[in-house]
Amino acid sequence: MADTGAPLSSKPVCKSQSASAMVPLARKEEEKPGTIAKSKSAAQLGTNISANGSARDVDKPKPPAADVDAPDVVLCDFCLETKVKAVKTCLTCMINYCEAHLRPHLEKPKLHAHQLVGPINDAELRRCSTHNKPLDWFCQEDLLCLCQDCAMEQHREHNPIPCSEARRQKEAEVHETVAEYEWKLKSAEIAIEKLEANTTSIQNSVSEAKRAINLQFEDVHSAVNKSHTKVLEFLELRERAALNQSNGIKTHLEQKCSELRKCKVKAERIASHRNEFSFLQEYCEFKKSAGDDTLPSVYIGLKDKLSGIQRVISEATEKIIEMLQTSYLERLQVFAKEEDLGIKTMVSAIVPKEHRISAPEPASRNEFLKYKSNLTLDPVTAHRFLRLLEDNRKVSNTAPWQHPYPDDPQRFEDFRQVLSVESFYIGRHYYEVEFKGEEVHMGVTYKCIDRKGSESNSCITGNDFSWTLKWNGKEFSAWHSDVETPLKTEKFPRVGIYINYVSGNISFYGVADKMTLLHQFEGKFAEPLYAAFWLPKKESSVVVLSPDNIMLPPGSSPTAAGTP
Repeated sequence: MADTGAPLSSKPVCKSQSASAMVPLARKEEEKPGTIAKSKSAAQLGTNISANGSARDVDKPKPPAADVDAPDVVLCDFCLETKVKAVKTCLTCMINYCEAHLRPHLEKPKLHAHQLVGPINDAELRRCSTHNKPLDWFCQEDLLCLCQDCAMEQHREHNPIPCSEARRQKEAEVHETVAEYEWKLKSAEIAIEKLEANTTSIQNSVSEAKRAINLQFEDVHSAVNKSHTKVLEFLELRERAALNQSNGIKTHLEQKCSELRKCKVKAERIASHRNEFSFLQEYCEFKKSAGDDTLPSVYIGLKDKLSGIQRVISEATEKIIEMLQTSYLERLQVFAKEEDLGIKTMVSAIVPKEHRISAPEPASRNEFLKYKSNLTLDPVTAHRFLRLLEDNRKVSNTAPWQHPYPDDPQRFEDFRQVLSVESFYIGRHYYEVEFKGEEVHMGVTYKCIDRKGSESNSCITGNDFSWTLKWNGKEFSAWHSDVETPLKTEKFPRVGIYINYVSGNISFYGVADKMTLLHQFEGKFAEPLYAAFWLPKKESSVVVLSPDNIMLPPGSSPTAAGTP
């Protein structure tokens, strides 16, 4: 085979390249190819022969090594009776050789042009399925390994380079990527440590605030108790005054009754006199000594008075309770809405210095795909009427058939919803979904959404921390905080969701030949966002496209929502 560094020849080539021939470079780590010189062959041969051995010893296959059963060990294709590790793979012969069976390639001049590399298991994949030639060229534009004929035909305008040169270039890039991941990992670990310390700080601060609040409410309780005591004292004082008044009147009347009894006895005695002179004489004395016999008219209004006191206390209590509720709760709610107030963790994006200049918002679909995310649905959160398929990327409503999912605090019980496993936080994110059915809701929400409630704030359309796009079978509408916004737009079989977390934007796009903005929400996010889907009606379904299927045209995904 010609050296991979040789210029491209103008041989006739085929017009198509099969998918199996287009192997990513990541699977093609190999040694530098080249023509093996005779002197090198002799030197390699010499290293394979022991100092006191002979060439005949090399011809004999070695006994199996102890590690030949390891999963990553490549075995010699000629050693059939015993397992022997291969030391080289010939990309021309597509065969793996041990030291003994490699000897002809090292000694025979006709075999010196064969390309030898380190032992590899997938040697057959390194050959073009169309031309049956080694994949020793690399297209930098399409990121594919090619044979020489493919490089001359389809990819000629892409300036393909030999795989050896591409390896040198990309290897440096990979090393830079590893270094960047190490830096990001270290930064993330530091952030985790800060968050753990922040958790302790939050708990301590809240405990301290609780102690201070408890003292304040103790003062309130003390004031209430004092008011309680004073009200009772007021009532008891009025009670004593009323009792004194009543007892005074009673004593007076008792005295009056005694006097009246005496007067009655006296009048009865006068009336019993038969002598007219004695009768008149005692009568005149009786009239002269008689005092004022006027009696008081007593009215008891006790019930009315007590009802009035109770009414006054009841009205005052209601006003105090209302004041407490408005004074504490409403003020706290206003306080929490302030941007710089309340309990929250301040975060910022961790990016290298060279990337800190904010990139413009994507405009074309290729620009959106730079931020594509790999999402899967969380079976722990799925309602029992929802069935997950296709490696947890597809969800469908199977009502009235339920699935025997185990009970879990994270599972939705009333609303037929499911969340994603992965979350969106600092940065930009993009994913696409395909759907079918009369009613489908797709959006994002916080993880704290109530899983067991039946109120509207437990679904992704009825709270202020969910942002949702709804398809009702005829048209789209946007939902947030239980408010619907109708959207006058055509139907799209695929919808793209773009999230710019730092900017506080969530955008829904119709995906076709071009991107069509359906609706954009603007706000501020306090927690990581999770992809969320609500399928209230049976036979509706949603597919979250994988990074591979997202590159296919709308409706052509093998896991499309319309596919059973």
